Amino acid sequence: MNLALTVLEIVAPVFLLAAIGFGWVKAGFEYRVEFVTRLAMTLSVPCLIFVALMKAQIDPSALTALSLASVVAYGVLTLVVAAALAMIGYNQRTYQAPLIFGNTGNLGLPLALFAFGETGLSYAVVVFAVMAIWSFTYGIWIVSGGGSLTKALKEPLVWGTVLGGIFLWQGWQTPPFLTNTLELIGQMAIPLMLITLGVAVARLSPGNLVAAIGMSVVKLVLCVAIAWGVGRMFALDDVAFAVLVLQIATPVAVTSYLLAEKYGADAQSVAGLVVVSTLLSVLAIPVILAVLL
Repeated sequence: MNLALTVLEIVAPVFLLAAIGFGWVKAGFEYRVEFVTRLAMTLSVPCLIFVALMKAQIDPSALTALSLASVVAYGVLTLVVAAALAMIGYNQRTYQAPLIFGNTGNLGLPLALFAFGETGLSYAVVVFAVMAIWSFTYGIWIVSGGGSLTKALKEPLVWGTVLGGIFLWQGWQTPPFLTNTLELIGQMAIPLMLITLGVAVARLSPGNLVAAIGMSVVKLVLCVAIAWGVGRMFALDDVAFAVLVLQIATPVAVTSYLLAEKYGADAQSVAGLVVVSTLLSVLAIPVILAVLL
């Protein structure tokens, strides 16, 4: 009973905030996703990441181990997904990115924070940054056929991570007035991202439902299995291991739908994956957390 209550306390705020966004749209109120997403990704999330890393009380070597584990996990997942899609004859441009890249920002960061506190958040931003770099380079390349490796260097969240890592490594701190300002800006990120997630899901129309259900289940099983194996291989500590599994097991990111729409892939099929995998996560994430806690 105590475990069930703990898991409920962790996941309830996440899905309640997403439900607020969902209800907001269904009530007919205006919500400018593009503006809010840009505000979050270019300002509040980089501040959140920078402050979380700068203030983290974590051995830098542990963060390095998690960074390497994240790179390996996403590398293995990419190879497995590409091979599986080739075997069953599914379109790589449409399905590869959604099956690789989870919602590590909107969903993964708050889950890690609520489940494992500031330490969990510090670990989670590392996995998020690795995913973001891979998504902005290889992810765009696979969807469009013309991604640029330099695009990631223009992303503020990448620089927030790099600077946060440097400050952590050197033991530096920004002046209190600046730290407080950055912290306030960063505190916008999690509620904004969760409400926006609910808004985005409310506006999507599921594509092929049967295929979406099957692929969402396969994605979840693959992601958990690969992250679990890689985490054990790198002998991560308990919190880092749990965060790696949780982050990589998050459902299909809404950004996968936006990229499919932008670059002419089958956006409706991707929308189906976003909706179904997000609904599946309502059941799956509490189970994963119960095993990890």
